Amino acid sequence: MLSEKTIEELRGIVGGEHVHIGPAELVAYSYDATFQQHRPDVAVSPACTEEVVEVMKLAYREVIPVVARGASTGLAGGTIPVSGGILLNLARMNKVIEIDKDNAMAVVQAGVVTAQLQKEVEKVGLFYPPDPASLNQCTIGGNVACNAGGPRCLKYGVTRHYVLGLTVVLADGRVLRCGGKLMKNSTGYQLPQLFIGSEGTLGVVTEVILRLLPLPRVRSTATAFFSKLEDASRSVAAIIASGILPATLELMDNVCINASADYLSLDLPRDAQAMLILEQDGNDEAAVRKEVERMAEVVKAQGAFLVKVAATSKERDDLWKARRGLGPALGRLSPNRFAEDITVAPGRIPEMVHRLLEIGKEFGFQILVFGHAGDGNLHPSILFDNTKPGVMEQVEKAAEAIFDAALELGGTLSGEHGIGTLKREFMEDALGPVALSVMKDIKKALDPKGILNPQKVFPQRASRKGFIMALPTLGNDLPG
Repeated sequence: MLSEKTIEELRGIVGGEHVHIGPAELVAYSYDATFQQHRPDVAVSPACTEEVVEVMKLAYREVIPVVARGASTGLAGGTIPVSGGILLNLARMNKVIEIDKDNAMAVVQAGVVTAQLQKEVEKVGLFYPPDPASLNQCTIGGNVACNAGGPRCLKYGVTRHYVLGLTVVLADGRVLRCGGKLMKNSTGYQLPQLFIGSEGTLGVVTEVILRLLPLPRVRSTATAFFSKLEDASRSVAAIIASGILPATLELMDNVCINASADYLSLDLPRDAQAMLILEQDGNDEAAVRKEVERMAEVVKAQGAFLVKVAATSKERDDLWKARRGLGPALGRLSPNRFAEDITVAPGRIPEMVHRLLEIGKEFGFQILVFGHAGDGNLHPSILFDNTKPGVMEQVEKAAEAIFDAALELGGTLSGEHGIGTLKREFMEDALGPVALSVMKDIKKALDPKGILNPQKVFPQRASRKGFIMALPTLGNDLPG
């Protein structure tokens, strides 16, 4: 528990109405999009970098843990305040400070919602490509913290490819401004890249300078349906091998197809075992259409029994509703879902899909297969009911098998969700002891008191056992 003196000092920094200590208020800051929860001692909502500075100076002086959070849509437990302390809610810092059309750059606060930024820059003919599935809720600060991606990352890259500069408040309250409104910068260490993907363990990102692109004038979308999931997974590698670089190449299995069709009342082939969403964009309508037609030829040769090109913008929007609406659609199928985020080389997608199906059979779970197959980033999801005795132990074993399979195929633990609490015990397997030691040295140099998002990213125990349910749930955390 924090002292009343500390609470009063926080009220003096951000205003009393932006300091939350009531049990009901703190519940709202106790969770992310996983099933783990833990209550902070206080939630504080600053409005600017200067207020974040003062909060961090106080936290550093008193050695209080601080967890920065945006919309908390994360899927790895990254913003759960495991150690209590201060939950630093950056949602009020939601200003698009500047859209520099001449230089194709934007300056935004960390709390800007990704979709809001996209809409604002598109009004002036510019384009911000990263598009996580939660883009209507997630924030730019969170995207930076996890190096977020999305469907368009096959062609356009992930968040780190667009960050030119950052304003970061360090653990002791110092302000680091690194990078800038520059397309090329080889002056010293590339510090912005150090903080991208660090999940708030090295500093609090408060402002971001982003590179923008010209807005493509033409977009064409098609769907391909398959009788076998394996045929769809082979099509991914075949498209890439053909020399085409699609804007997006998304995979959904039969359960996902039917869940989306039911949830959104869409007319999709119910018997299809897999669906690929194929999309290309550009400025030449004929060239874009030709590449979509070439992709159609490739997938037909791999076994697609039906290929449909969206004839209208509504048809295209419906296809993307099917993909982006998967979260709530799948939530109707089972009380609980463990959604994963492994990545392998695109050419190894068929092997990874096969391993996922085998893991599901071995542990008796239905493991759904969908994701950004074009860049090798899959989101296998285990459906389960955690009220059944012993089920969580089996979920952990299945998840461990998924991680191991990805690593054995030369892949990694996360393509865009981050590590948080859920995958921290596997970090040495993924990176090796030297890389992990270097990361710890960086953490210690920037956060010597260990107050920034503690117990995240780095392994906490010698054993993997119990890695999913390592945190208390709300029921255990709050007084009855």
